[in-house]
Amino acid sequence: MIEVKNIEDLEKVINCVKNSKKNIIILSGTLGSGKTTFVQQFTKSLGIKEGVNSPTFSIQNIYGDKVFHYDLYNKDINEFLSLGMLEELDKEGYHFVEWGEELEKYLKNFGFDYLIIKIELKKDKRIFNCIF
Repeated sequence: MIEVKNIEDLEKVINCVKNSKKNIIILSGTLGSGKTTFVQQFTKSLGIKEGVNSPTFSIQNIYGDKVFHYDLYNKDINEFLSLGMLEELDKEGYHFVEWGEELEKYLKNFGFDYLIIKIELKKDKRIFNCIF
């Protein structure tokens, strides 16, 4: 459990991802909980200067050649799979999936290793839980 009160505190969560040695990360949290902000800070930690925004309508954004960012908020899991997005997860780099809870069973079935980060809003802070 990592308490985050400001942007600088996200460094602890970034380290959790990097130390996990997992490249697929499911980001779970309510609207406005900080999922996209986390991806933005993560890309900065890799020296990627591109702007990061949620791929809500495009389903996937790619930053540099190392970070893949997906958003399933407006997409059905079957649509995600039919677009060949599961194969995208084989690419080298970090894959962040917002609203990807339904994807978890497919990842297990196909033998993908992944990390879940659950984000909770608590008054003036956020609680990030890295679940291996």
